[in-house]
Amino acid sequence: MSAAKEIRRPIAATIRLTVPAGGARPAPPVGPALGQYRLNLMAFCKDFNARTQKYKPDTPMAVTITAYKDNTFEFIVKSPSVTWFLKRAAGIESGSSRPGHLVSSTVTLRHVYEIAKLKQSDPYCQYMSLESICKSIIGTANSMGIKVVRDLE
Repeated sequence: MSAAKEIRRPIAATIRLTVPAGGARPAPPVGPALGQYRLNLMAFCKDFNARTQKYKPDTPMAVTITAYKDNTFEFIVKSPSVTWFLKRAAGIESGSSRPGHLVSSTVTLRHVYEIAKLKQSDPYCQYMSLESICKSIIGTANSMGIKVVRDLE
């Protein structure tokens, strides 16, 4: 029984950051966040940059770092946020100032489907159906003032 039981290390902190893909450097915001828990900054930067090299530079990646009391860490990299994907697909800088009243841009269902395919690899979405992820993305688009249409005219 003791061999099957996993040894749990005491956790010092859980750190959430948004770092550009391939752009982790030991400068702010990464340096101070990891430095206060005495984590190896260069090891994190090299690992993170290696894991995110397939994305375009300056793509904002959400990362959750679990810092342990023995100064080791593990991290999970999530894909960019749905709002970032929607703004890129619509070609806008920010959403509508009055969502529901003003339409800032439009996206097609094909855009929504492509975003859902990318988000399906996220740890929190891997057990969700593609249809439910699409519905969630459409709801996010509506709350940003982006209209979802079947085809662009």
